[in-house]
Amino acid sequence: MNKRALLLALPLLASVSGCISFGGKPPKSLLTLTPAATLPVGESQRSNVAATITVAVPSLPQELASSRVPVHSGGTAIAFVKDAQWVERPSQLLQRLLGDTITARTGRLVLSSRQSLTDPGAYLMGELRRFGIEEETSEAVVTYDAALIRGPETVVEKRRFEARVPVAKIEAALVGAALNQAANQVAGEVADWVGK
Repeated sequence: MNKRALLLALPLLASVSGCISFGGKPPKSLLTLTPAATLPVGESQRSNVAATITVAVPSLPQELASSRVPVHSGGTAIAFVKDAQWVERPSQLLQRLLGDTITARTGRLVLSSRQSLTDPGAYLMGELRRFGIEEETSEAVVTYDAALIRGPETVVEKRRFEARVPVAKIEAALVGAALNQAANQVAGEVADWVGK
């Protein structure tokens, strides 16, 4: 390419590069869940002493399959909270929160799916039905339909857990805090149910 052609091409390349975008502008911070009940650091657990339980990643509807926070308005309409994004999918966040809470409140040894191949113990699975905001009631809502298999009899117990926490304003920081509180309430109730 000669020098003149290169000089003519530079303005064109500069204008095209301004049109290219590799994704939207990232939010200032990402949301996560933090457990209200935690284990002391360094505490050891063994499956020959403590009862075991495997906590599966909950299934979820398409509206929760992203890292955005849904807002339900008018019954069938769904929008998303501006600048609010989870650090990972809500189902993975809830699985970890359930595991931490069950261990802290019941003393059970929580196993991952891979670890459970040798000693699955009880098995907790479920569906995360709601994990967002209801605009009409100004509430953060977490709804988890749980199924628990205890022992070798393979009897399945099912139960729905739901928590609602008021949200003063629908903005990222307030929504994140309210959903964290609601998720911890659900995790605590699930732990009490599992620990019976």
